[in-house]
Amino acid sequence: MKKEIFISASEINLMSLKDIIKKKRNPTFYFFSGKGGVGKTSVAAASALWFSGKGKKVLIISTDPAHSLSDSFEIKIGGEGRKIKKNLFAVEIDPQKAMAEYKEKIAPKLEKIEYLQSLGLEDTFDIAGMTPGIDEIAAFDKFLQYMGSEDYDVIIFDTAPTGHALRFLSLPDIMDSWVGKIIKIRMKFAGLANLVKKILPFGKSDDEPGLGTEQFEAMKKRIEKAREILSNPKKTHYNIVLIPEEMSILESERAIKTLGQYNIKIENIIVNQLVPKNPHCEFCKEKRKIQLERMKIISDKFKKYKTMKLQLFKEEVKGFEMLEKVGKELYG
Repeated sequence: MKKEIFISASEINLMSLKDIIKKKRNPTFYFFSGKGGVGKTSVAAASALWFSGKGKKVLIISTDPAHSLSDSFEIKIGGEGRKIKKNLFAVEIDPQKAMAEYKEKIAPKLEKIEYLQSLGLEDTFDIAGMTPGIDEIAAFDKFLQYMGSEDYDVIIFDTAPTGHALRFLSLPDIMDSWVGKIIKIRMKFAGLANLVKKILPFGKSDDEPGLGTEQFEAMKKRIEKAREILSNPKKTHYNIVLIPEEMSILESERAIKTLGQYNIKIENIIVNQLVPKNPHCEFCKEKRKIQLERMKIISDKFKKYKTMKLQLFKEEVKGFEMLEKVGKELYG
């Protein structure tokens, strides 16, 4: 009887261990960016669904304030994140909420900038000019949290329209310079430590001990890690989504040039909304003719990258069934 009880207890312990010990994963990151209206959210959502269907544990994150990710999956996702299907998790970062929380945290301290200026440090603490926007700082803080995750095999970022996304991705360079200056100031002006801590994002709260240059160095290393991941083509796969129209092509060209300045490599050019052949539709034939001319320009301008094509579907691309169709066309 005692033996049977011992075996049963062991089995229970093993089950408990399985629940406690989570498998650490080494995630791969996928970014989908492009001009507003090109369908990048649909492509990102379809990609997430496709990867999850292949047995990968996937997290898709939207930084788009329009919350179109919820519309794509036809499920309310929200800022806390949720499981929406087997192996598939999603979260929508609310930039306005993140910014409001961050402003509430630092607004009372910003008036003390005058004290810094009295020490002749205007150039270093040009809050309005040199530093990134508060909304981008708040979003980047959450971005770093997910980038350090070991819970997923694939993490997909459905970024906001290209201009915002580029500032978002270039933030490590700006922050690196900013933090570097603050470290030097900390070493010269130990008395400013508490003030600097309150102004900086990602810092410790007022009741946490241990302020010092170590804290700033740790922050700097965290930012450098993000930069390293973003510029590593084995870890980060950056995709530009466009449509075969002149404005979208020009926007994509500018995006690639800017990304190159930060050593972020483009992997795929995804051309969306291609009109399929239809000999019975005069409008379709004319539209397709124009698109084919634009495809020649795309092939010439972006010949260094792999080009993937997506047709224009007659149905609106939303819901699991349509997203599965898009995924199969892209990757199947």
